[in-house]
Amino acid sequence: MLISVERSGSSESYDLVPSKIIGIGQNYRAHAAELGKQISDEPLMFLKPRSSLLTHGGAIERPSGYERVDYEGELGVVIGKRTKGISRERALDAVMGFVCVNDVTVRDLQKKDGQWTRAKGYDTFCPIGPRIVPGLDPSDLRITTRVNGTVKQDSSTADLIFDVPLLIAFCSAHMTLEIGDVIATGTPAGVGNLAVGDVVEVEIEGIGVLRNSVIAKS
Repeated sequence: MLISVERSGSSESYDLVPSKIIGIGQNYRAHAAELGKQISDEPLMFLKPRSSLLTHGGAIERPSGYERVDYEGELGVVIGKRTKGISRERALDAVMGFVCVNDVTVRDLQKKDGQWTRAKGYDTFCPIGPRIVPGLDPSDLRITTRVNGTVKQDSSTADLIFDVPLLIAFCSAHMTLEIGDVIATGTPAGVGNLAVGDVVEVEIEGIGVLRNSVIAKS
């Protein structure tokens, strides 16, 4: 998937081919409360397949027959070097840059299956973009999600339960992170359903706006 990377005031195209997309569940305090979940003592990891990737401007394909196909605006971390067992203190050294992610989820299937692979693994269920931006401080970035121009999520990465350096260290303790791998750091409160015809936007301070339409899955 081609995406631009900002470098020293200019941009260049980068072919983003992650070996894995690591999602982090229930990682905002307000979102955990929204779901009625207790705060965990360690991050909750899951995987999305590379085939779920979708570019900025592409169409999310909504499968029929489900009550809830939710948007989940998230800060994404793109890994810039092969990393294993890195410390929290050095974790940001492994980062290529940051990106907007929409972790689209069939909520019905998430509840039914008890694990999240099918619910989050459909083709087009991981929009990423509009660009990768290095050098940001991920500790307090405003994150906003809009559907048809109406704000649905409005929060900051300051509300993360487990911050970005800890997430990188935690993930790398359990699996080797390869160049291009993406960690989606969790979604704030305010998740909700997407309908065919909607336009969903995820905006993160310093990165820009990831915009995608929603169509019916054929």
